[in-house]
Amino acid sequence: MSNLINSVYIQISLVFITGLLFTKISNKLKLPSVTGYLVGGLLLGPYVLNIITKETVENLEIFSNIALGFIAFSIGNEFKLSYFKRVGVMPIVIACLESFFAVLYVFIAMILFKQSFQFSLMIGAIAAATAPAATIMVIKQYKAKGPVTETLLSVVAIDDATALILFGFALAIVNSGSSNNSNLFLMLLSPLLELFISFIIGVIIGIIFSYIINFFKENSIRNPLIISIVLMSLGISNYFKASTLMVCMIVGAVFCNLSNKSDEIINLSEKMTPALFMMFFVLSGAELNILILPTIGFIGVVYVISRIIGKCFGAYLGAKLCSANENIQKYLGPCLIPQAGVAIGLSLVAESAVSEHGSTIRAIILCATLIYEIFGPFITKVSLTKAKEII
Repeated sequence: MSNLINSVYIQISLVFITGLLFTKISNKLKLPSVTGYLVGGLLLGPYVLNIITKETVENLEIFSNIALGFIAFSIGNEFKLSYFKRVGVMPIVIACLESFFAVLYVFIAMILFKQSFQFSLMIGAIAAATAPAATIMVIKQYKAKGPVTETLLSVVAIDDATALILFGFALAIVNSGSSNNSNLFLMLLSPLLELFISFIIGVIIGIIFSYIINFFKENSIRNPLIISIVLMSLGISNYFKASTLMVCMIVGAVFCNLSNKSDEIINLSEKMTPALFMMFFVLSGAELNILILPTIGFIGVVYVISRIIGKCFGAYLGAKLCSANENIQKYLGPCLIPQAGVAIGLSLVAESAVSEHGSTIRAIILCATLIYEIFGPFITKVSLTKAKEII
């Protein structure tokens, strides 16, 4: 019987059954579906009931990456020049300040509680990262519309770039003690170079997509074309060690500004991807190791709280400086709480950069991810409801 349950086909079936079951449960409890997916994956995953095995999570990782590619492509399609002409630099200012103050508040909090400079700087830099996937799912599920939602979509997209830059600078500072000046310069340049390469790749693929879409009129043919473009973006960005999220977002941004068919393509994409997103979040929940929660300790709690305060204050200040409407000032910050893949990836880099603190940093980030991902979507829903953008 165990061999039957461990069959890859049965395991994939269990992933979808889990998603469907916990969709019903979350709807009954008036929680976002993404929270249900995450909790369901957590309970049936390898760290609780072990019905969805660790091997399944690892084997299906490619589908999670594809789902993130589609999410990033969808976010990029919100980057219309007409929008930025209307709102100006407001989303950029907010994204920069909410990222910066998350880093600053966590860094100061760690220093105040007598942590080392290197540890404080590294874990502070990771605080900048925000996970767009859960936020986007809440927006789509409840069909949220309004200035807060509109600004949120832009900010979470830009956040990926600001987080990489801030982390790159922090990493260069930490490594500067054992590096000469030329190496330090290269370290400072590295995150900017990664973003530049990502931008170039995204622009080229976006231009190609906006051109060839004109030769395919039928939706049945456009569907595989959309899939191939997202897969191509992921493959090329991996080859050149660029940011996959950034490349897919730039593809979407270029496409929506060059083609008058972007709305049609996004509608097609949204019809294709619900099952993929369900799989992504159930598997994400299965990856959350609840057994490490006791290891977070007091410093972990400090990280969780100080990051939230920094994100909320930075978003408020950015919105205030740009004279954004009151709802954006009040409700945007809490929508930026979720943190997942990018932060976990950065924690691995930090683990090698400050090896004496590596295990502590990783444990704190993994625990914080569990907390943020479970409660973040619900807080986003509450915030958008209070802003009267979810009816």
